[in-house]
Amino acid sequence: MASDKSPDLPPVALDINGELDLHTFRPSELSPLVTDYIDECRKRGILSLRIIHGKGQGVQRERVHHLLKRNPFVKAFRLAPPEAGGWGATLVELAPPA
Repeated sequence: MASDKSPDLPPVALDINGELDLHTFRPSELSPLVTDYIDECRKRGILSLRIIHGKGQGVQRERVHHLLKRNPFVKAFRLAPPEAGGWGATLVELAPPA
């Protein structure tokens, strides 16, 4: 019987520069990806992020916002202004590491 699960893919190296583009990731990868990215940015002193989730029907945006609301290191977040992606991206402010 074939499994419905996709095989685990090898880790993907990301530039940790404060901009995370989610277009190439599956919805099931969002939670660990966003959490790990936030943690790594804080370690590097990057406290202002832009997460690109795309416009579409807003499902990805809602998932991202749900994750951000639950993350204790997120001080604030908002949709980006038009010149930074509008409702296809979210700007995030992080608390500095202790």
